[in-house]
Amino acid sequence: MNSEVSNLDELKEMFSDSVVGNFIIQLLEFYGSFGPIPGILLPFIEAFFPFLPVIVFILANSIVYGLVFGFLFSWVSASAGSILVFILIRKLQRFQWVQRIKEQKQVNQVISFFDKRGFGPIFLLLCFPFSPSALINVVAAFTRISIKQFILAVILGKAAMIFSVSYVGDSIASFAQEPVRTIIVGICIGLFWIIGKLIEKRIQSKADEVNGDNE
Repeated sequence: MNSEVSNLDELKEMFSDSVVGNFIIQLLEFYGSFGPIPGILLPFIEAFFPFLPVIVFILANSIVYGLVFGFLFSWVSASAGSILVFILIRKLQRFQWVQRIKEQKQVNQVISFFDKRGFGPIFLLLCFPFSPSALINVVAAFTRISIKQFILAVILGKAAMIFSVSYVGDSIASFAQEPVRTIIVGICIGLFWIIGKLIEKRIQSKADEVNGDNE
């Protein structure tokens, strides 16, 4: 984990005269002082509490632990959290409160679409950092997709998403020193968000068509 020292030292030099920058450095040092525990725990619990900023956790992991360890901690824990949510929702389907979620019109439409398309759209949505992964986990559990297919989609999709974010975090100092790279990364993040939203809308419109055909 030598990159931990390197990344934080570079950031310290860059933000030494900034109150906000120093505060961020102190937070990162505090985060790293607990070893790998927060790096593994926080992305895992985000699967259960989707309001938590998983992108921030992934960035922090790559800055504090380096690209390789930061990626592995985020990938393994986020994937495990998603898979556990999927399994739990499948087990809890017999309860009325879960059935109420399943019977909502929009949820039902997406379920119909995922049932017909299976692995592909789940994998694609999980590749994008701004997709509603918690919702995808829950809705996927209502479909006929097998646990093996879901695990494969999660492992591959999360790997693509987390590596791209981890790379930005690990290279954040060099990005700050080279404005052109920062602008390119900013544009790429914006494109990720737009493409993710377009895929969501396309899936919703296809789900509406499937629902219309069933009626």
